[in-house]
Amino acid sequence: MSGGRLTQQDRQQIALGLADDLPYAEIARRLDRPTSTITREVDRNGGPLAYRADLAHRATEHRARRRRQPPPRTQGTRTRVPDDEAVREYEETFTTLLMGQGLPRMTARVLTCLFIADAGSLTAAELVRRLEVSPASVSKAVTFLEAQGLVRRERDERRRERYFVDEDVWYQSTIAAAHGIAEVARTARQGVTVLGRDAPAATRLENIARFSDFISESMLRAAEQVRDVLHTKPRTAPDDTTPRTG
Repeated sequence: MSGGRLTQQDRQQIALGLADDLPYAEIARRLDRPTSTITREVDRNGGPLAYRADLAHRATEHRARRRRQPPPRTQGTRTRVPDDEAVREYEETFTTLLMGQGLPRMTARVLTCLFIADAGSLTAAELVRRLEVSPASVSKAVTFLEAQGLVRRERDERRRERYFVDEDVWYQSTIAAAHGIAEVARTARQGVTVLGRDAPAATRLENIARFSDFISESMLRAAEQVRDVLHTKPRTAPDDTTPRTG
């Protein structure tokens, strides 16, 4: 299996394969590459519907130029600087994970970017620069995340909108998800009443309702317990100055 970076010709073959609705594994086989290489290439360059070989190649060259730029040196700083390539790979991995859980790609990219920011917050302008996307794309993603309870926004001292993720936001999102599942249970039980309890579909809906009730209650209970643990500072052991004998 060949290694090395993808060439422009490789990317043209990927674009042709996507146009023919070929699975990633088949495209990888034709290029003698790992399937994971094709998956990462397509995901980081717009996805299967928006992938363009020339744009993907230019974007890769741009990222390579940025990697070659020496990082700024801060005199007297001994803090370990994370490897840029490792951070980018991790960011892509986390984004792909969130996409697998149902988030649109741009929304997943914005959320990942906020998660890995040291301050846990960024302005719209900072997100635009980091992700190299339009302000409208960031605004749309943030609006979706805010509706899901995953992001909160505040104005900083310069009157700029700043977007935050923190432990409490994640807790609120989990609570919202649990309430959504509880709503599924309530709606399913309405169907039992409408169809009549003797109908086969009513049995199915009742099972959905019971399952959803159990999951919702479990999520709420677990979220409260975990929040109590995470928000409780560990006790400091009292000083024991009494000499031990024996």
